[in-house]
Amino acid sequence: MKTLNLNLIILIGVVLITSCSNSKKKTTTNTAINQPKSTSELLAVEKPQLTFGFIKLTDMAPLAIAKEKGFFEDEGLFVSVEAQSNWKNVLDRVIDGQLDGSHMLAGQPIAAGAGFGRQAKLVTPFSMDLNGNGITVSNDVWSKMKPNIPKGDNSKPIHPIKADALKPVIEDYKNSGKAFKMGMVFPVSTHNYEIRYWLAAAGIHPGMYTKDNVQGQIDAEVLLSVTPPPQMPATLEAGTIYGYCVGEPWNQQAVFKGIGVPVTTNYDIWKNNPEKVFVMTQKFVEENPNTAIAVTKALIKAGKWLDNPDNRKEAVKILSMSQYVGADEIVLANSMTGTFEFEKGDKRDMPDFNVFYKYNATYPFYSDGIWFLTQMRRWGQIPDSKPLDWYSETIKNIYRPDIWRKAANLLVKEGAIPAADIPNTDGYKSPTTDFIDGKTFDAKNPIGYINSFKIGNKESAL
Repeated sequence: MKTLNLNLIILIGVVLITSCSNSKKKTTTNTAINQPKSTSELLAVEKPQLTFGFIKLTDMAPLAIAKEKGFFEDEGLFVSVEAQSNWKNVLDRVIDGQLDGSHMLAGQPIAAGAGFGRQAKLVTPFSMDLNGNGITVSNDVWSKMKPNIPKGDNSKPIHPIKADALKPVIEDYKNSGKAFKMGMVFPVSTHNYEIRYWLAAAGIHPGMYTKDNVQGQIDAEVLLSVTPPPQMPATLEAGTIYGYCVGEPWNQQAVFKGIGVPVTTNYDIWKNNPEKVFVMTQKFVEENPNTAIAVTKALIKAGKWLDNPDNRKEAVKILSMSQYVGADEIVLANSMTGTFEFEKGDKRDMPDFNVFYKYNATYPFYSDGIWFLTQMRRWGQIPDSKPLDWYSETIKNIYRPDIWRKAANLLVKEGAIPAADIPNTDGYKSPTTDFIDGKTFDAKNPIGYINSFKIGNKESAL
C-alpha cells in the first residue's frame, strides 16, 4: 500500500510538472505571436554583448528605452545598462575599457580630445537630447530675487528670468561677509557653461581657470563647485550651496520637497541646445564598426519613440524604476510630459523641455561641439590661443556624423524613419541668436564669437 501511494504521488507530480511546462510554452508562444516582428537588417556585429553606463538623470532615457523596448535586441545586441556614481567615474571607466560606451556630458569627449583633464581619443556618433537642464536657487535667495523680477498681468514672474535679478542678492551676501556659492555637476559639463553664460550675461563674473588653477574661481563673484546631480537638492537644503544648475529630475525635486525654486531652464539660455551625448572610445569604434552602427540605430529608434507624446507616460514609468533614474513618477512627469514647474504651483507649458528626436536632436553637429570649445577657451580651460582651423579640426576627430548617417540610412531602408529625418547638412547649423543675451553664434567664426563677450578670455585672430 505504501508503495502504491508513493507511485501515485510521483505520477501526480509528473502530470503537474508537464502541465505547467506546457502552459509556460503556450504563454511564451502566444507572447511571441503578439509581438511585432523586427524589420531591422542585422549587421554582422563584432561584439554583441555590451555594457553601457549612465548617470541617474532623465536624459539617459534613450538607453533605458532602447533596452526596455527591445531596440538593442532588434540589432542583435545584448546590453547591460549600469548606473555610475559620478561623471569622472563614467569617463574613467569608458577610457579604461570597463564600459563599452556611456551616456556622457557633451563636454567630456571634447575636453578629452582638446587638452583639458584626462586625455583620450573618444568619439560620439549620437546626441542624446536637447534642453533638459534648469537653474534652481534656495527659497531664501528666491525671496530676495523676486522683488527684482517683472510680473505679468497674472502677478506671476515674467520669463525668462535673467541673472540681473540675482545681482543685488549676491551683493547683499557679499556685504554680509558670505561668499555666494552655487553648484554644477562637472567642470566640462553643459551645466557649468550654462550657469556661467547666464551669470555673465548679467555682468556677474563666474570665475576663470588657468593652467595652474583648475578650480575656476579666479576673480569670481559666484563660487561654482562640483556636486553630483542626485546630491544637489540635499546640498541645497543643507545650505552648503545657494543654488545649482542640473538636469532633471533634480530641479523638480527641489520644488517637490519645498526647498528651492527653479528660476530658468537651459531652453531659455540657449534654445534647443545639445545636452548629453553617447560616447565610445575611438579604439572601440575602429575595432567594432558594425557594432557602433548597430548601437546608434537602436538609440535613434529610442529617441524617435520617446518623442511620440503618447509614449511619455510609459517612459516616465520606465525611468522611475530603481535601476534607471529611480525618482517618483510625479517628479519625472513634471518635466517629461510637456510642463515645468517653477515656483510651487507655477506650472507652465514647456513642450520642448525634453527633446529626444525632433529638430535633428540625435545628429552630432560639429557646430554644437564647437560651441563647447568656445566656452572652454572663454573661461580658460583651454589656456592658450588657438588658430581658426583648430576648432573644426579638433571637433571632427570627436563628433562622428558619418556613423550616425550609416545608421540612419539603414533605418530609412527598413522603414523605421523617413528619409526627411536625415538632415541635409555639412555638419554645421546656421548662425543663431537663440541665446539669453541675443548674441550671434556662428560656428564657422568661433574667434569672433569668443571676442564678442565682455567677460572671459579673448582669442587672437591667428
